[in-house]
Amino acid sequence: MRIVCAVDGSEHSQWGIQALEALAGREPEHVVLLHIVDRPTLQAAKNENPVAAKRALAAMEKAGNIVLRDTARSARLALGQAATGPRTTFQTILSHGSASHTIVKTARRLKADLILIGSRGLSDIQGFLLGSVSRRVAAMAPCPLLVVKRPLTNLLNVALAVDDSKASRTAARFLRSCILPESATVTILTSVESPLTDFAARYLSEPQLAELKRPVMERAATLVNTMRDEFMKGGFSVVTQVQMGHVIDTIVKYVETDHAQLLVMGSRDLMKSERLYLGSVSESLLRHAPCSVLIVRGARG
Repeated sequence: MRIVCAVDGSEHSQWGIQALEALAGREPEHVVLLHIVDRPTLQAAKNENPVAAKRALAAMEKAGNIVLRDTARSARLALGQAATGPRTTFQTILSHGSASHTIVKTARRLKADLILIGSRGLSDIQGFLLGSVSRRVAAMAPCPLLVVKRPLTNLLNVALAVDDSKASRTAARFLRSCILPESATVTILTSVESPLTDFAARYLSEPQLAELKRPVMERAATLVNTMRDEFMKGGFSVVTQVQMGHVIDTIVKYVETDHAQLLVMGSRDLMKSERLYLGSVSESLLRHAPCSVLIVRGARG
């Protein structure tokens, strides 16, 4: 697996580096450490004071090289602690541009299998690898994206949120083949909306409500059981959860209660006009999930 890991020297981007230890059981073939100098920000200052802007750029590039040197050492240590062999190769890249577009462009050029970034999470909207950056990368990424929201050095409890879509099946395959260690337990979770509005439900008896909800729950159970069988064939420990309720709220509440370390989901590919308004379940879960999130891109529809 080829991994592009964006770093900025913060504690939170260090979480992304540390997460390599959780992925080391699969022995990543190549890890690219990417630091981005935000040159567009300096462009405005250049018009006011070209000399000062040039000095600032040089200082930022020097600092970026130090960040890359230090994170390369940390990455090797993380993989070494997980007893990974020497087959993993490292590459450091100092690039210029906007964070999200440069991350996506680099991943596409290098044909990455995974983009890995650290995030400060919900409470902070400032900084290099935050909020809108991870959201934009999620919308444009040519490959799966892992956003690390807290230290993640192992994967013992993983939640896979699914629906009956090609994107969910793609996410399940990627999780089985590229991410999940043998020691992990995966919960295959689906949440279905009630076929009735709250208003309509007021006029029906409990048996009537149960009869209307039953086929919806049965289809959902068939879905997760089919996916469970695929994981069990690979020797993985699996449990299933089928719940009815608001999809976002149900999944967020479950991963919080279950103390899941990682939430995995599929996301359909978006047209260019849709990307700035992602507004999808995956984007909402990326924003609100209390744990790290892996988004696996799938086909449209």
